Amino acid sequence: MNNLKNTDFWVFRQTNEINTRGLFFLYVMVIAGIISITRLADWWFREEHVSSFSFFVLLSVVFWYGILRLILIWVNYLAIRKPVFHPVAKNIRVAIFTTSSPGEPLSMFEKTLEACSKIRYPHTTYLLDDTKDPAFKQCAEKHGAVHLELVGYPGAKAGKINAALSRTDEEIILVLDPDHIPFPNFFDEVLGFFADEQVGYVQVAQAYYNQYRSFTAKGAAEQTYSFYGPTQMGLFGRNCSVAIGSNCTFRRKALESIGGHGIGLAEDLVTSIRIHAAGWKSIYHPVIISRGLVPEEFGSFCKQQLKWARGVHEVLFSELPRLFKKLSFWQRISYTTIGSYYLVGLITLIYLLIPFVYLLFGVLPAKMQFIEFVFYGAPVMIIAILIYFYMQYWMCHPESERGFHWRGMILKFACWPVFFLGFVLSLNNAEIPYIPTAKQAVIGKISPFVYPLLIQLFLFILIISYVILERRFVIPETILVMTAEKTWGMIAFATISFLLSIGGLYAVLDSQFLKPEDPWDKVDISQIISKNTK
Repeated sequence: MNNLKNTDFWVFRQTNEINTRGLFFLYVMVIAGIISITRLADWWFREEHVSSFSFFVLLSVVFWYGILRLILIWVNYLAIRKPVFHPVAKNIRVAIFTTSSPGEPLSMFEKTLEACSKIRYPHTTYLLDDTKDPAFKQCAEKHGAVHLELVGYPGAKAGKINAALSRTDEEIILVLDPDHIPFPNFFDEVLGFFADEQVGYVQVAQAYYNQYRSFTAKGAAEQTYSFYGPTQMGLFGRNCSVAIGSNCTFRRKALESIGGHGIGLAEDLVTSIRIHAAGWKSIYHPVIISRGLVPEEFGSFCKQQLKWARGVHEVLFSELPRLFKKLSFWQRISYTTIGSYYLVGLITLIYLLIPFVYLLFGVLPAKMQFIEFVFYGAPVMIIAILIYFYMQYWMCHPESERGFHWRGMILKFACWPVFFLGFVLSLNNAEIPYIPTAKQAVIGKISPFVYPLLIQLFLFILIISYVILERRFVIPETILVMTAEKTWGMIAFATISFLLSIGGLYAVLDSQFLKPEDPWDKVDISQIISKNTK
């Protein structure tokens, strides 16, 4: 099915197969990349490059932090695997848990519960409801689901799941977010893997059907393409694939062995690390058998990222140290890498400050010629880009997911203050409420998350204007000549962040022109059934 040359979101998709030839070229590129990084390191760590020792150390830490993450990504790719498919077993008792919370639109549940009722494998769908709205009970009963009223349980979504575990007895449980619409063959694709009694959970890809709605929606989706393709497949190759908040099918015994579903802002990551620490195996099956929603406007996206940043840091600082000895070597590496992802907020802040510290105070972290840096650094960048595009062959829906993903990059930069805030809150162990990701765009209201972008733009214009005026009217000609290369190099460096901030501001403004729409209204369940019936 993945060879169809169209972008129909409602057709079953799976990644391409992995073959020896494909792995050979990957190994060649990774080896070339490691050689180029070694060459860059040999040039970087030269005594003559040290201007201010403390600043040089700081620059080296943030720069090589990024390079180390790049190496880990490449090494993870080398383990890329696709699980051997197993036909679904008979007579497995299966449940679907989907949750509802106050403020979520009832019309969305009409689509999700209808789709759940059309899944071919016999199962029981449970709506875990704390809305106190009788319309949700009526909706559940209309589509053959069991309504469980679970009001006041601590732990938000995870708390409701744990309460439902005590009221049910099915051996296999799919946790499905209410904004995800499953295909009728969902269980046909995942249940067979549970024939291995050591499998604790099976995760499949998350994919999205409202990407067309806005710049933010498309950028948010772009950020997930690689993760749900080659990244998770590489993690699976080392039994490190992580559970995600939706589309994950658990063995009840695995959940019970860790005391139930993990609770926290990153409850999915908490659950997966505990299940791995308890000795269970995980499966990542790279197929698209449901579609969900991404945030459609900038404010909702930032709230989601803040929740994740705070939650992931919680895993890094709390869960990982506690369970470290129980994890395998690669699981330790994997969870450390995932847990430190949102440090990118702090790293970006340092990069933003470097050019302005020089332009205002004349302090250079290193004495490096820009041309030399390009000479030694360009091969690393070129190989990294080649590997990035090469691995897109193993995306779940390559026809629609391949590309440079520049929108996702802009959103990532625009969210650095959010990531940094999550890091600071983690250091203070500050609590933030669990807020479900918005299912409908908040239109007509400017998000407060836009203010850091405006401040960045204002400071850039102010400082660059000051530097140009100072060089035009104050600084002597001899000093102008001596400092020209460094000054204009730093201005060019700062301009990159300025342009990215402009892109972030565009995402904010684009959100303001969204027309009210419920994307699920356009979803035709009967069409999904016909397209995915063999």
